[in-house]
Amino acid sequence: MTELPFVSVLMPVRNEAMFIETSLGAVLGQDYPSDRIEILVIDGRSDDETASLVASTASAVGATERVRVLCNEKVTTASGLNIGLAEARGDVIVRVDGHCVIARDYVSRCVNALRRTDADNVGGAQRVSLGRGAVTDAIALAIASPFGSGNAAYRDPAREGYVETVYLGAFKRDVFDRVGTYDEELVRAEDGELNLRIIQSGGRVWLDRSIVVSYEPRRTLRSLWRQYFEYGFYKVRLMQKRGGFAAARQLVPPAFVAGVIATGFGGVVLRRPVLALLVAGPYAAIVVVAGLVASRRRPPAFPLVPIAFATMHVAWGVGFWYGMWRWRP
Repeated sequence: MTELPFVSVLMPVRNEAMFIETSLGAVLGQDYPSDRIEILVIDGRSDDETASLVASTASAVGATERVRVLCNEKVTTASGLNIGLAEARGDVIVRVDGHCVIARDYVSRCVNALRRTDADNVGGAQRVSLGRGAVTDAIALAIASPFGSGNAAYRDPAREGYVETVYLGAFKRDVFDRVGTYDEELVRAEDGELNLRIIQSGGRVWLDRSIVVSYEPRRTLRSLWRQYFEYGFYKVRLMQKRGGFAAARQLVPPAFVAGVIATGFGGVVLRRPVLALLVAGPYAAIVVVAGLVASRRRPPAFPLVPIAFATMHVAWGVGFWYGMWRWRP
């Protein structure tokens, strides 16, 4: 029988005291042989109890020798992942964030998928968690909706096969020797950029629906705004650096923001306020209908779902246009 590959799980975290016990606990509870796995928690200078909770969580299950905490002075996710890569001993690199919970067979299924396909990176289905409060549930429903986040393959329960990107990912170690490590200039979209490099180099990315991750969404609209603003902002830089273009779904928010500004300005100049409703009016009607559809799983969240939709769309659009100015030639 072929020996199972040694796996290094990389967890870049910062100020995850509220959730690190759950996320790390899921990694420690994997059905993969414990002597074939190491866990590297790369802490981005947390100023809460994240580090101590990592230690106590590992100690509680007798796994202190398998868990190492590394310091990430640059704080960003990409820099943390690169620190982890430099220290990792595994033949397979599995990325796990502090804001998610992986299924008990996650690592096993990732290894199996890498073995049976010719992919360099494999990932699975992202399931957004509910039951965390009214605002968080509304954000979760908006993220899970195609109207909120577009047609990302890893959110589509019917998709499986070769795709452009996956959530998190499990990589063959040698892929980093071939295409390089994470781009530390990108605070967001670092995973999409790496997957694009893999594909441009002739590699493949595989989506496997049997691999499941539960994602914990942001808990406030303010943090959701910042998250999606940065998505839009760094998408511009990713396109510049990799010579690619945004998917059609990613151009809708910038077009919407530009339309609202243009019609609003036209309404002021021409002294016809009704012009301001040419874009904003239909959008408001659509967002309410989309909110009703998205909140069928949790009807009490409906009043906040349209607000979450609008936060995501406007933040992405504003971030994209700011990125176009900031990263102008």
